[in-house]
Amino acid sequence: MEEDLVHTLAKDWKKKVTKREDFNSALKEALKSKDQVALSTIRLIMAALKDRDISARGKGQAEGIDDAEILSMMQSMVKQRQESAKTYSDNGRPELAMREEAEIMVIQKFLPIQMSDDEAGAAIEEIIAETGADNIKDMGKVMAVLKTKYAGQLDMAKAGAMVKVKLG
Repeated sequence: MEEDLVHTLAKDWKKKVTKREDFNSALKEALKSKDQVALSTIRLIMAALKDRDISARGKGQAEGIDDAEILSMMQSMVKQRQESAKTYSDNGRPELAMREEAEIMVIQKFLPIQMSDDEAGAAIEEIIAETGADNIKDMGKVMAVLKTKYAGQLDMAKAGAMVKVKLG
């Protein structure tokens, strides 16, 4: 059931990321439902977003960070929590690992659905054919198109390894 909710919310990910107000409405919803994990996680997202906006404004970006940077920020938050959960599990702290996993679920509600390995393989094959890539020297072209077409839906580290195998 939780997975269905994640998929339903993730289908509309562009609206979630482009509308910063959605973080505020999610925060209000968490307050009303007294969901402490969601509340603290959404506050962390908003704090990280504000921090990045301030940094971007210091570099001359009057609007703050763009949608792609918000998506990247949230993906890195998920990766950090996955690493922390693994560390906690390895060190006999399952309660802290569960807390990290719960935070991951909240963050993922704002992210697009990740492609399966089969879908990623098909997308890579399509882009290799589209770009005419035939050796490892063309990997940069393939990766650039992947980043443009499938931002947020694909783990680029895994995709890079798959492209390398297909072109190598």
